[in-house]
Amino acid sequence: MGRERSAGSGLETELAKHTGIEIHGNSLRITFMWRRRRCRETLGLPVTKANIRHAAQLRAAILHEIKLGTFDYARHFPDSKHAGNYSTPRDERLGTLLERYKPLKAVDITEETERRYGWALNICIDLLGKDRLASVLLPEDIQTLRVQLIEDRATSTVNHYLATVAGFLRWCESNGYCRAGLAEACNRFEMSDREPDPLTRAEVEALLTVGCLHPADHAAVTLAIYTGLRPGEICALAREDIDLEVGLIHVQRAITGKGTFKLPKTGKPRTVMLFPPALEACRTLLAIPSKVPRHQITVQLTRHETRIDTVTPLLSPTLQARKTHINPWFVPTAWNTKWNTIQKRAKIRPRRPYQSRHTYACWCLTARGNLAFIAKQMGHKDYTMLVEVYARWMDDESPNELQHIWRGMQNEAQKAPNLPHTFKTDRVTP
Repeated sequence: MGRERSAGSGLETELAKHTGIEIHGNSLRITFMWRRRRCRETLGLPVTKANIRHAAQLRAAILHEIKLGTFDYARHFPDSKHAGNYSTPRDERLGTLLERYKPLKAVDITEETERRYGWALNICIDLLGKDRLASVLLPEDIQTLRVQLIEDRATSTVNHYLATVAGFLRWCESNGYCRAGLAEACNRFEMSDREPDPLTRAEVEALLTVGCLHPADHAAVTLAIYTGLRPGEICALAREDIDLEVGLIHVQRAITGKGTFKLPKTGKPRTVMLFPPALEACRTLLAIPSKVPRHQITVQLTRHETRIDTVTPLLSPTLQARKTHINPWFVPTAWNTKWNTIQKRAKIRPRRPYQSRHTYACWCLTARGNLAFIAKQMGHKDYTMLVEVYARWMDDESPNELQHIWRGMQNEAQKAPNLPHTFKTDRVTP
């Protein structure tokens, strides 16, 4: 009798050491919270000290998996009547879903975009955990992801990653793999407005006279500054795109960092009218004998459509290269290297090549050019971006704008005498 009491007392003492372990009939049972529900599972183990410790270790392992988001109810309790309720056919791991999502997304985007999307998705899913079940993700997990991403990455990069993973999560939500609201948790970080940093005319002069040692470089830099073309568009220009008689450039393609060709950023070709310096630069470039024969290139229009252009590069690394085997076309990274070399030689403050585009826009605006015309030249859908990005340069002329408008109104009044007499006044009161 005393031994039975001692044994019972020993079991009670052992049970008291472990939370979530209890006796159910003649067996041990563990309890834990899973998806905000209290779960109880009988283990079928007799009540002994060793089994109590085993049950405690099992429960600790389950809690750890729940915390990591890798807990699979059916794997631990395959015979449980609750396994079907807690582990539905929609329970899929993030890594598996990602591999399923990628080819479905790829049909709507170009190969270059697919590469960038894939890189961003891989990084985000690695941080979230490939083996985690999508169904257990919480908004808190996405918030943690944001913190991890911003620790050592640029804000613009992080925002690209968050936008990409938000698309993946929306797909998961629409197919019932995860709870609603996760995509909305991918809030982008606010970015301070980066004002354009255009070159001054003195800096441009230094670039052209000191930085550029070869006539082709002098012409290329002039063309970039006086056309506002994007670096990828500059590098993809062909001799066949230039119309010297009319003074036009037909911007029909851009080149990627991988050396593949695509449509310009807006997805549509455009025509750029040339200022005299740009026209002279085109004459110089066309007068230089090309080391690259006319050949065919493939321009990717959409994921499923391409166009074959038979063209000759306007700018080519082969012109000054010492190597025998070299890409006949500049890619943006190679153009960036050349641009940096020219800047160092000119001893001006370093800027990205894209600032040549900003220089063009700012010079046009301070010269009080027509907004619609400038936007069309630069390949914008409308002039909204000009107003948002270059407002400071537009405001520079504001003190004289009243007189400028008034002179225009007077000219119109002279053309139409039937306008009110006040429009013919020679002076305007400030």
